[in-house]
Amino acid sequence: MKHEVPIAPQAVAFVTLGCAKNEVDTAHMRARVQEAGYAVVEDPACADAVVVNTCSFIQAATEESIEAVLEAADLPRVAAGEAALVVAGCMPARYGADLEAELPEARAFVPCAGEEDIVAVLTDAIGPAGGAEGAAQAQVSGAGALEPAVPFAYVKISDGCDRFCSYCTIPYIRGRYHSFPLAAIRAEVATHVAAGMREIVLIAQDTGRWGTDFDEPSTLAELVSALAEEFPTTWFRIMYLQPEGVTDEYLDALAMHANVCNYLDIPLQHVDADILRAMNRTGSRAEFQALIARILTRVPDATLRTTLIAGFPGETDEQFEDMCDFVEEGLFDYVGVFAYSREDGTRAADLPNQVDDDEKADRAQRLRDLADAVCTPRVAARIGREMDVLVEGAEEDGQLYGRAMCQAPEVDGVTYFERGQVGEIVRVKIEDTLLYEMEGA
Repeated sequence: MKHEVPIAPQAVAFVTLGCAKNEVDTAHMRARVQEAGYAVVEDPACADAVVVNTCSFIQAATEESIEAVLEAADLPRVAAGEAALVVAGCMPARYGADLEAELPEARAFVPCAGEEDIVAVLTDAIGPAGGAEGAAQAQVSGAGALEPAVPFAYVKISDGCDRFCSYCTIPYIRGRYHSFPLAAIRAEVATHVAAGMREIVLIAQDTGRWGTDFDEPSTLAELVSALAEEFPTTWFRIMYLQPEGVTDEYLDALAMHANVCNYLDIPLQHVDADILRAMNRTGSRAEFQALIARILTRVPDATLRTTLIAGFPGETDEQFEDMCDFVEEGLFDYVGVFAYSREDGTRAADLPNQVDDDEKADRAQRLRDLADAVCTPRVAARIGREMDVLVEGAEEDGQLYGRAMCQAPEVDGVTYFERGQVGEIVRVKIEDTLLYEMEGA
């Protein structure tokens, strides 16, 4: 009797550039191709299709993405025409047809808005996954089961942005703001929790606006409360909360739910009212001081993070010094600093009095150094405190590490300690710190 040889599924590899939002988009594309029967592999050199999910927020990110695309194009199977190169995400969204002329190595381009069609794109580029047998084989072999090794996951609650800050390309890349329904967010959270994720990080371009665009408007506070109450053993952390989104209702939700991290990531970008207006933003140093006072009144143990931009067009020495003085007040636990990036197509790119590149870099470095000098003592002040820490993994020498609620993934350092298993939440007494890292027992 003749035995049919099962058809092996076509293999797809993903390379992701940029922020956590892109990681979420890649995870969604990966799930779609797995459901269609494709195998997902880690090594792009072994794949029948390599999908590079690009970032193009600023010029440096675009350059890094182009480098990654060209590296993928040089893979032996891609260069030989045996595997397809697919460029996805922000670069196709930002540059459109111009990108196709610049990158003839790619077989297909998928902008952010078209990522739901990734299966159709792959089918056109490399053929179907391999039939029912291939799909079954992919499921049995676990070839596509690339669950992250860390016990936390990012979940997007909205996409797009309506702010149109004068320096920012996001509205042109991601489109207008739109909230995702509570039911969809809840389902994604439930899937991650069932897979063993102990922390869910809610992200968006503008998390504080969630629900305001619904026919029956809702609020971020209602979303966070609903999730915290349904998943009481899961930590929830909210990132990218614009100052206007820090409502009393939201602060009360933080204070009421022990499993919602008392952590506020509030991108201020600057503190001078004139510079903020030129950025098409609102606020002032005095308003931000009042905001922080209001936060700490309702959530006394809140951890605060912000981001600031140095060298925006027209920024005078006095305006920059005012921002330095604000940082020196020591109101924030973490301060991210960026030199202004002049992006084609933004209104700020055409503003007069552009700051020299060397001056921008010098200002940004000075602000970073100042932030480190101010913020690391705040971290050191945690010595002697006991904190719950989520165990994330171990170094090669076996040293365990994880994060407390005051440490967001990938940006705030980690905590080192002596006991526990990955995915557990253990009680740790902080005994020492080094810059932004903490050590405990």
